[in-house]
Formats: sequence, structure tokens, C-alpha cells
Amino acid sequence: MSIPAPPDAVAAAFERLPHALHARLQSVRALIFAVAQEAAVGPLTETLKWGEPAYLTPGRTGTTLRMGVSRSAPDQVALFVPCQTTLIDGFRDHFADTFAYEGKRALILHPGPIPEAALAQCIRAALTYHRRG
Repeated sequence: MSIPAPPDAVAAAFERLPHALHARLQSVRALIFAVAQEAAVGPLTETLKWGEPAYLTPGRTGTTLRMGVSRSAPDQVALFVPCQTTLIDGFRDHFADTFAYEGKRALILHPGPIPEAALAQCIRAALTYHRRG
């Protein structure tokens, strides 16, 4: 699968993030696009929300995913979802020891290898959130 180049504003946001996290964030970005293709949610819109890269599905297929750095652990990557969803509670139920969490809004990746299979399940749940309802 070919990953599209990010829009200029998104590319600039990636460049502003800590260098040590840049490759990790790019890996998560690639996984988001791969899962979106596999889940057939349609073309993602890649934009900025609150100055951070965000991914939106067309229509109401899924909910917004936003990537950035954890506020409580600024050396770790975070994947944010709207706090009104039940996503983080579900992620906690299934992946309590795989990720850390910040309230009802963020999944935090521990240092080390990215648990791609578990993270892909979480991404898929967000990208298809409104299909389940």
C-alpha cells in the first residue's frame, strides 16, 4: 500500500514534534492508513486538530483519531479520540497491560516495539465507530 504524502500543514506539525518520536509517529500514521484501507472506510482526510495530525473518515463511518505526544508522558506517543466515545474504555478492557491511558481521551504507547496487532484493532474500532451503533 502506498501511503500518501501528508498535507504541508500536517508535515510541518510532524516536524515540530520531538525528533525522537518522529519515526514512531510515522509508523503509527502508516498503520492508520493501512487499517483504513483494510476496513474499507473510504479515503481518510488528514488534517490538523488542535495543531496535531488528525484522521477523519468520510461521512460518519468513524470518529476522529488524533496523534501527538502524551501530556503526562511527553516522551511517549499518544493516540487521541473524542472523550464522548466509549473507545478508551473498550481499549482498557481488551488491552489493559498493552497500553497506558489518559482518562477517556488517550491511548499511550509504551516505549519499545509498537504492538501493531493490538494498535491496529484500536485504530479499526475508531475508524468504524459509527458503523457499530
